[in-house]
Amino acid sequence: MSSVNTAARDFPDHAPKLGLGLAALGRPAYINLGRDGALPEARTVDAMRDTCRQVLDAAYAAGVRWVDVARSYGLAEMFLAGWLADRGMPDLTVSSKWGYTYVGGWRLDAEVHEIKEHSTSRFAEQWTESRALLGERIAIYQVHSLTPDSPVFTDQPLLEALAGLNAQGVRVGFSTSGSTQAETIERGMALRVAGQPVFTAVQSTWNVLEPSAGPALAQAHRSGAHVLIKEAMANGKLATNPPTPLLEIAERHGVGPDAIAIAAALSHPWADTVLLGPTSTDQLSSNLCAAAVCLTEQDLQQLAPLAMPTTEYWFERGMLTWC
Repeated sequence: MSSVNTAARDFPDHAPKLGLGLAALGRPAYINLGRDGALPEARTVDAMRDTCRQVLDAAYAAGVRWVDVARSYGLAEMFLAGWLADRGMPDLTVSSKWGYTYVGGWRLDAEVHEIKEHSTSRFAEQWTESRALLGERIAIYQVHSLTPDSPVFTDQPLLEALAGLNAQGVRVGFSTSGSTQAETIERGMALRVAGQPVFTAVQSTWNVLEPSAGPALAQAHRSGAHVLIKEAMANGKLATNPPTPLLEIAERHGVGPDAIAIAAALSHPWADTVLLGPTSTDQLSSNLCAAAVCLTEQDLQQLAPLAMPTTEYWFERGMLTWC
């Protein structure tokens, strides 16, 4: 993840479309590339909390007003709750997710880091936990990694429980991963309880290597859903091992390849919020350069051939190790 100096850059006009994801800051191990050397050498709870707070402070100062967490992001909800208690920040939007449970025991070498369960009881348990930490700050609560085989599609009591959050003023959404993202988005947006949509937000992977969810996300946006983009940097691959076209465009714009990858996501009118996933303030500063980049049609045409076959992309992602 590039270390381009952004001290002289000005972000306020564009930064509100950017959000900060805490997946890589709430636990010691994650699949993102480029974490070694960016995180504290000893990834203790206190050290990770301090790093998380530093990144939150820097993001807010740069104009970022959205933070995304999840029950499975280790202690991310707790870190965010503590930061909010100290700082306030009433204009900050918070989204969180349920459906995975962190079981890594704060170990880098854990055999299993998280387990998935989409059930009514798990939703009730994790909603209670999230609400206890973040209270009414949660604006969107999402099913974590919805897939076509999820019980969410057939469990009517669960759908009714989820729809109940809408009555409490909390938007309900879902995130997606995998080669079936488009199908999942279309099916998820079609779910109804009492004639009303269950989901009005969706968070999906989109990047220049894996753009297949784009048309489904555009349709979701047109239907009124809030669309969040995650993994715009392909879990750090586009910064640590950027393809030549990305480097060439970055050089033309005077930024790092990470900023170009993020700017590509920002270029879509259907992308309401593009999430960043830095592990340090330096990485954040480099990422934020995307807010000052306006990609040309030539740039976008040069990026288009980078798209990989969907199954190949997700196979490679599945080979990433937690570290």
